[in-house]
Amino acid sequence: MIVGVTGGIASGKSTVAQAFAALGVPWVDADDVAREVVEPGEPALAEIAGRYGERVLQADGSLNRRALREIVFADESERRWLESVTHPRIRQRIVAHLERLQAEGAPYVLLVSPLLFESGQSEMADRCLVIDVPESLQIARTASRDDVDDAQARAIVAAQMPRSERLARADDVIDNSGSEADLAAQVAELDRRYREMGVS
Repeated sequence: MIVGVTGGIASGKSTVAQAFAALGVPWVDADDVAREVVEPGEPALAEIAGRYGERVLQADGSLNRRALREIVFADESERRWLESVTHPRIRQRIVAHLERLQAEGAPYVLLVSPLLFESGQSEMADRCLVIDVPESLQIARTASRDDVDDAQARAIVAAQMPRSERLARADDVIDNSGSEADLAAQVAELDRRYREMGVS
């Protein structure tokens, strides 16, 4: 069984994934895979450099993310082109990672993705688990974690899928606004349920 894990910025996706990992559940991080497919030597990086030239490369040949971000955020058609190059490769790589973990006999596997619903990666999951926190907490955590001011943190949260829509599409929800013990209890309960589902 594959459980897709998502949530807004600063909701605690990695913290939750680590809590499941402590119970013996492996996970694939879509953000890590997105970085893998544009590493030096990867075909996607060659295509990106072929389109935009040296300005999107660092001196060591790796991707200059900031330069690329500036290009694609300024032009919707360029963003779509970039997605057409990277998204199929990201999906292919995620599937390969998931299959490897399943073959290793994991009770079930997590796919942690901030854009689980937006990217269509939720189609790969048997269940979708949303990590939920109130927006005010998201804004406060984002401001302190990413060293941005309140207005920027609000803008980042506002740019994401609305909290209500994420919750409406969830099969399961973890409320991560409480204590560490509270979070651990919720993870343990879901782990028990997922293991039962995986057996059935």
